[in-house]
Amino acid sequence: MILPKLDQFRRIVVKVGSSLLVDRARGEVKRDWLHGLADDLAALHHRGADVLVVSSGAVALGRSVLGLPPGALKLEDSQASAAVGQIALARIWAEALAERNIVAGQILVTFGDTEERRRYLNARETLGRLMAMRAVPVINENDTVATSEIRYGDNDRLAARVATMASADLLILLSDVAGLYDAPPAQDPNARLIPVVPRISAEIEAMAGGAASELSRGGMQTKIEAAKIATAGGAHMVIADGQQPNPVGRIAQGASCTWFLTPSTPVTARKKWIAGSLAPQGVLTIDDGAARAIIGGASLLPAGVKNVEGDFSRGDCVLIRNAQGGEIGRGLVGYDAGHASRIIGHNSRQIAAILGIEGRLEMVHRDDMALAGDAFA
Repeated sequence: MILPKLDQFRRIVVKVGSSLLVDRARGEVKRDWLHGLADDLAALHHRGADVLVVSSGAVALGRSVLGLPPGALKLEDSQASAAVGQIALARIWAEALAERNIVAGQILVTFGDTEERRRYLNARETLGRLMAMRAVPVINENDTVATSEIRYGDNDRLAARVATMASADLLILLSDVAGLYDAPPAQDPNARLIPVVPRISAEIEAMAGGAASELSRGGMQTKIEAAKIATAGGAHMVIADGQQPNPVGRIAQGASCTWFLTPSTPVTARKKWIAGSLAPQGVLTIDDGAARAIIGGASLLPAGVKNVEGDFSRGDCVLIRNAQGGEIGRGLVGYDAGHASRIIGHNSRQIAAILGIEGRLEMVHRDDMALAGDAFA
């Protein structure tokens, strides 16, 4: 089987764990290692790829600054450590990337930002705008406010959610092992690395283990869960040894790792999800010109909408019907029903004057739209 090459991917999420980034004994960032990784990310960025970083390390850095003892922390101490450490973590990434002429943007997310549709859309738009301006988003869970009931619990699954939200086509999980083995390599000298996983089967899931250290919550089990999320969203995923210098560059050079493959693409996976998984909350009836435009691949603009039905919120799924009442497709609407009703039939440039706020140009963006045949594509 021919494995993918890094230079074929256009949008890449790289997940960095605490145990790789932070020297536990000294409570400091491993600066030489970080600068090697920053060189790798800069190489991807300068050849035109969009790069996103999901980085742990805030709690580990903060607990060192605050002088907290090793071991498990009480919730309030963990949150205080995150508050202190997040400042240091953001500065470290900003400085490392700035030295390579790249702007970093910090984004702190909570569980609801990827699970609640309105907040998901807001976060997705922020990521998209940063990348359009060629900035590198550096993302972490907002541990200062998250509790055990409303958190991801590990940055492997967070990274997979970010990859799906950003329509990334590759997720790289840098780990303390070279990939997925058929047995625990620390216990079995004959353990064999699995170089490629075409599909996540029960046998693959049975190979997962637990967390490796107090700084790294995510064991192999969470990486398999991340692979399920990422591949369902149309992204390939790779688990690679992050302990070596220039770990992403080593992947490009053919270092041992495990690839999880997806049969889809981010756009195809998203459209299938819209077409088959969401219950429509309203209807947009459009004119013939708009119908021809969206069938040709365009977004749906307010000017082409003739009528609005239903009580929907921004981000809800709505049906799109032509003037004769036939269903053309469905999509995630960019406006609440009340605002949508006020701007239909108007040019997008008039939205701010009508609503008194700046809004999206599109009623339904083409990336958030599935035409009637897309469910079967």
